[in-house]
Amino acid sequence: MLAAQRQGLILKEVAGRGAARISELAEELNVSEMTVRRDIDLLAEQGLVDKVHGGATAIGSSSVSEPPFTAKSLLESANKDAIAAQAAKLVQPGAAIALMGGSTVYSLARKLADIPLLTVVTNSLPVSDFLHSEGRSDQTVILTGGIRTPTDSFVGQVAVNAFAGFNLDLVFMGTHGMHPHAGFSSPNLIEAETNRAVLAQARKLVVLADHTKWGEMGFSTFARIEDADILVTDDGMPEDAMGILRSRISQIELVKRPL
Repeated sequence: MLAAQRQGLILKEVAGRGAARISELAEELNVSEMTVRRDIDLLAEQGLVDKVHGGATAIGSSSVSEPPFTAKSLLESANKDAIAAQAAKLVQPGAAIALMGGSTVYSLARKLADIPLLTVVTNSLPVSDFLHSEGRSDQTVILTGGIRTPTDSFVGQVAVNAFAGFNLDLVFMGTHGMHPHAGFSSPNLIEAETNRAVLAQARKLVVLADHTKWGEMGFSTFARIEDADILVTDDGMPEDAMGILRSRISQIELVKRPL
């Protein structure tokens, strides 16, 4: 297991349980306590967990708290990569698309570097940086300005004004939460407002969300479940959730979770 995968699992355990002991994590991951201690030290240095005697505790969370891009990248990383690979199949050469902020959409950007004549409008600094350095020379990448969020995205009126000038084939969005009543949501009010504005500029909305997002609610809803034209998710989604989603979204791309 790679260090990044191991740290992602530690972060998931701490976030899910609120706290975790080094001894328990070492047993679950089948590594030494020293290895876990080093991982916790690294996560604490990045502000992703609070280090305590014998283990780690979660950083306080609520509907308005938003993990930084680094933390979100570690969670469900292999799963996000599989979702991104499936979503990339929806993008044709010469398309004009929007890639919004977040770690799953960033994974998608990494799959699009070889698609010719692609035009990408994005409010994500990591997406822009990656495509600028690794994308094809015939691709056009447009980065909006705006207020920078913990996920390294630009939001607010400057970003909204930038998106308003484009007609887009597809907009790809991740989501903090996916709830049958609250829909797709973000803990950041201004980010949700930006997302809502972008939806008016695209022919289709594609939401990328792994099964852990089901039942979660951020502070502000940016789209109803039925507003998504396509949902790309994984087979870890509960059966009852799939029933709700299939009844409200016309196209669902289901990927198998990596072992």
